[in-house]
Parts: sequence; C-alpha cells; structure tokens
Amino acid sequence: MFRIALFSLLLLSLGLSDAQARGHRHHGRLPWCGFYMMHLTGDNKPDLARARNWAREGYDAGGPGEGVIVVWRHHVGRIEGRDNEGHWLVHSGNDGGRVRTRVRSLAGAIAFRRLGANGWPGFLTGRLF
Repeated sequence: MFRIALFSLLLLSLGLSDAQARGHRHHGRLPWCGFYMMHLTGDNKPDLARARNWAREGYDAGGPGEGVIVVWRHHVGRIEGRDNEGHWLVHSGNDGGRVRTRVRSLAGAIAFRRLGANGWPGFLTGRLF
C-alpha cells in the first residue's frame, strides 16, 4: 500500500493524469525504472516515466560504455562499468522490484544514450551537452 501511495504522489508531482499513469503500466504494475532514472539524472520530463522514451534523450552513445544510459523495450538503466570478468554492470530501479547494480546482459537493448558529460545532465557536471 505504501508503494501505491508513494507512486501516486510521484505521478502527481510530475503532472501525470490518472489516465496517463494507467498508460504507463506494464503487466499490471507501475514500471518505475523510468521514474528512478528521472530521479537519478534529474531529468523530470513526464514522458520519461516510460522506459522506452529514454531512447530519444541526449545523444547516441554509439554503444555501451561507462555512464551510458541503456534502454530496452521495457527497462532502462545506467551502465556503471564492467566486473572483473568483463560483464557489464547496470544500475537501475525496479530490477527485481528494487534498486540495484548487477551484471546484466545488454542483449535486446534498443538504444545507448549519453545525457551529458559522463552520462549525467550538464547542470550536474557544470558542462552542457
């Protein structure tokens, strides 16, 4: 119940109507990975609540790399680097119902995007795109 109340407040703060919020549901649950990425980056455009819409943010990174936003059809995360075996480490919200950083396959990714210096918006790094 607490999660529902928290996400309702988040939706209201983003200016999403109830109908828009219902449009963001995935398998009957609110897919909050997009919301988490909005929080992480400070990019609060309401359409970014939908993971797939991150594929249009920033500019094409040309592939995976540290600080790059990786977008799948139904998930979004930020690449933190590689582990000792060379696997990509991805930080995201709603990964198994929680926020975590873990080894994750990039298979099926539809976009790799950079938002600014080191994958952060320009206002956080002092440098604009």
